[in-house]
Amino acid sequence: MDRTIAALRAEHDVLAELTRTLTDEQLAGTSGAAEWTVAQALSHLGSGAEIGLAPIRRAAGESVDAEDNQTIWARWDSSTPRAQAEGFLEHNGRWVETVEALTPEQRSSLTVDLGFLPEPVPLVTALGMRLSEVANHSWDVRVGVDPDARVEAGSAEVLLDLLAGPVGFMLSFLAKPAELANPVSVGVPGGGLVIDDAVTVVPHLEAPSATFDGPAEAFVRLLSGRLKAPYDQGVTVEGAVTLDDLRRVFPGF
Repeated sequence: MDRTIAALRAEHDVLAELTRTLTDEQLAGTSGAAEWTVAQALSHLGSGAEIGLAPIRRAAGESVDAEDNQTIWARWDSSTPRAQAEGFLEHNGRWVETVEALTPEQRSSLTVDLGFLPEPVPLVTALGMRLSEVANHSWDVRVGVDPDARVEAGSAEVLLDLLAGPVGFMLSFLAKPAELANPVSVGVPGGGLVIDDAVTVVPHLEAPSATFDGPAEAFVRLLSGRLKAPYDQGVTVEGAVTLDDLRRVFPGF
């Protein structure tokens, strides 16, 4: 839990520092998510923070009145690129500060009703899901102005642990295991990836049938469909599958 919150703070600080320097031309440029500009990627993170704050505050026992999601999205979508960037700074900063202020007892005991899952989830699950979104979309923003950008190393390490535990269920939404004809096990940084009828990240593999050779941040980008040319330099896969095979399993979002 504490590592996840620390990673979320680090992500915000890095992206906030960059956002304050962006020119109008850079905000209008294409992000790592090709269908979005840099400003729109910031808008997605900012609106997500605004929407996601209310469930956490309610879990902590506060009475919260909030706009419906459609109204929030419409307001962000109609904002100027500069306002979207400034809105990200405000709302994501507030979200992180709220989470940081939770007591140790709250961190270990709260459950959060996110509204789109069958039941409330432990706080660590909600925050892990947010870290996955923030880490990947932060990369979208940063790579829009720096082609050598990487997912933050600290976030990647935490995400690998979370994916082998409380947020592993997300892989059922991210992956298409039927793209492979046969089951495979892939050695990856700090653990392994098993693809059969489902997809699982595991802490260790004894004898993988393939090996992913690249940093943990590249593996995180693979899972979100972001390990594509020209952002895949230096990454190789050897054994029973190829990198292109794995990219078909993880088409991205």
